[in-house]
Amino acid sequence: MSWVLAERKSYLGFVSCRRLSLSIAAKSLTSIRTLFELRSFKQFYSSSPLFADYICEDDEEKSLHVDLFYSKLLDNCTRFKDVAQVHAQVSKIGLQASNFTVTKVVHICSNLGRIQYARQLFEEFPQPNIFLWNAIIRGHSRHDLFKDALELYRKMQLRGVSPDGFTLPYVLKACSGLSAYEIGRRVHAQILLLGFETDVFVQNGLVAMYMKCGATHWARMVFDRLCDRTVVSWTSLLSGYAQNGDPLEALNVFYLMQLSDVKPDWIALVSILRAYTDVEGLGQGKSVHGFVVKAGFDSEPDLLIALTAMYAKCGEVFVAKCLFNQVPKPDVILWNAMISGYAKNGFADEAIELFRKMIASEARPDSVTLRSAILSCAQVGSLELGKWIDELVKVSDFNTDVFVNTALIDMYAKCGSLEHAHSVFDRIQNKDVVTWSALIMGYGLHGCGREAIKLFQDMKRSKVAPNDVTFVGLLSACNHSGLVEEGQKYFHSMKTDYGLEPRHQHYACMVDLLGRAGYLTEAYQFVESMPIKPEVTVWGALLSACKIHKNIKFGEYAAKQIFSLDRSNAGHYVQLSNLYASVGMWSEVARIRRKMKNARLAKPQGYSEIDVKGIRHSFRVGDKSHPKSEDIFGKLEELERKLKDAGFVPATESVLHDLNSEEKEESLCSHSERLAIAFGLISTEPVLPVGMLLIYSLDEGYGGLLLVNCHIYCTSSIV
Repeated sequence: MSWVLAERKSYLGFVSCRRLSLSIAAKSLTSIRTLFELRSFKQFYSSSPLFADYICEDDEEKSLHVDLFYSKLLDNCTRFKDVAQVHAQVSKIGLQASNFTVTKVVHICSNLGRIQYARQLFEEFPQPNIFLWNAIIRGHSRHDLFKDALELYRKMQLRGVSPDGFTLPYVLKACSGLSAYEIGRRVHAQILLLGFETDVFVQNGLVAMYMKCGATHWARMVFDRLCDRTVVSWTSLLSGYAQNGDPLEALNVFYLMQLSDVKPDWIALVSILRAYTDVEGLGQGKSVHGFVVKAGFDSEPDLLIALTAMYAKCGEVFVAKCLFNQVPKPDVILWNAMISGYAKNGFADEAIELFRKMIASEARPDSVTLRSAILSCAQVGSLELGKWIDELVKVSDFNTDVFVNTALIDMYAKCGSLEHAHSVFDRIQNKDVVTWSALIMGYGLHGCGREAIKLFQDMKRSKVAPNDVTFVGLLSACNHSGLVEEGQKYFHSMKTDYGLEPRHQHYACMVDLLGRAGYLTEAYQFVESMPIKPEVTVWGALLSACKIHKNIKFGEYAAKQIFSLDRSNAGHYVQLSNLYASVGMWSEVARIRRKMKNARLAKPQGYSEIDVKGIRHSFRVGDKSHPKSEDIFGKLEELERKLKDAGFVPATESVLHDLNSEEKEESLCSHSERLAIAFGLISTEPVLPVGMLLIYSLDEGYGGLLLVNCHIYCTSSIV
């Protein structure tokens, strides 16, 4: 009996030290050779109150009590090594055929991520019951092994085991993960046949499954038949609407949820904020933010991301940045929310600076990050900065990503380098319609009409069908190149050859094409014959053409239509004023200016920016604040002399009439674009290759191409 006493002391030592590492306790168990035979178990531990619950006189219940004992041990296992040791003891004493114990081991292994070990145990078990089937299906579904989960579900039914209310939610989750709509429908039929139409957990799983598969109608039908709607039911429905691009319906569900007195949890609030972000409902979103703080959810990472994205998209980038700064280690989703928020709200410099910080941190950018950074480069107009990001893309995992490379094409075109844009285009293996359209749009932006048409023909030969965006770029190219007949042909081919209905952008391009070429009557008739009601962009194109050709009749009519649609845009008043000034109708100019003053409308002063050696310099009309302003104006005088010697005569019709001719010419000479160009000429080496420069205008769109050895981004060509 000496060894028995020794073993008993060893085990009681284990009991008294339960808080020690379970691995030490498991080692003690391995030395109890025959302890767990039922007779020995009763003999040595009947006196211990700790194990009194596991000792019984009835032989039929002894096996169950041993199962419970091992269940308690497994509940305390936090490492797979401990589970394996307990499982070895279970096998040693012959409990490997116990459904209860094996089910427990499978559950613990699945929770610890050892799903393959759990699957092996399951496969070796001769006759698994419903609990063991549920455990293995649950484990596969929770680890996103959805195909395996559905296969196990099929095998379970083939073996004659009927599913219960714990099986079906995980099967539905697997259907959701695979977007397996047809399989989900068949599972739904089984649910009805088995009588689970009132089981709230199963029905919630159905709502989520249908929403993940995009079948919002079926999800709503299941939801409407629910008698007991929990917060999970409401969350599944409104989250599904938000994720399926129907934010208004999601907000309607939220309203009904509030009427039902069911308080949303933080998961529901994430979807609600996403819906308000999509509709740019900043005021309501702020109310939800207040509820988040009041409910104590303000530290939830997903809610911080949702709030940051909402404020950033709605233009409150500084509030978004405050929320962003509360996260010690933001993940890539939060970085993206902040960077894209800056980029889409005109804070390109801040977006690029934040992108640099992300690169320096441990976070790795993804495709969305790179596209937002590239968009910011396009807004800044810095070719050097664009090249830097291009190099980052080349060494990243997204060097073949078609969306990233398409963004690069667009960025290079806007930064004035069609050569680099075409280089990126050539390295894309599988060019889709978006890639082709981006390059065609780039050629159109630069006024290269013939090249854009040739590219369009190459696109058709590549068997890639154009879309409406392709034709916007093609028509813009024809417009800026004066290719009237070609533009008309391609416009009519949209519907006849490709079945595409023209949108307002296409009609505006055609009006601009006809108007710039001097066909104002045709442009007016074209607008009047439009099958859709003309918007401001269409009438604005006609007004711009009238200013070029000094046509008061059509110009006044176009302006009247514009003001009936939008009275708050100062740019249209300025265009009409310039039209009157071009023909010397100064009393009308004064009337328009008074009208603007009475309506408190003021056009923001334009400015131009130039990037020299990685540093951007900004100029406004007549700006003399730059440290090199004396040299800049000296260069402008030199250029003016050379232009006049070459026969250039400045167009001074639209300059204020109370100035003399010399003052008018001086006013034009100090235009912000000219100041920026002059600074570029005095700041760069004359031996540098001349590059193409594209200047943008907020009012007139395309400004033109200049040949200078610098790159400028201009926000307005009217000052």
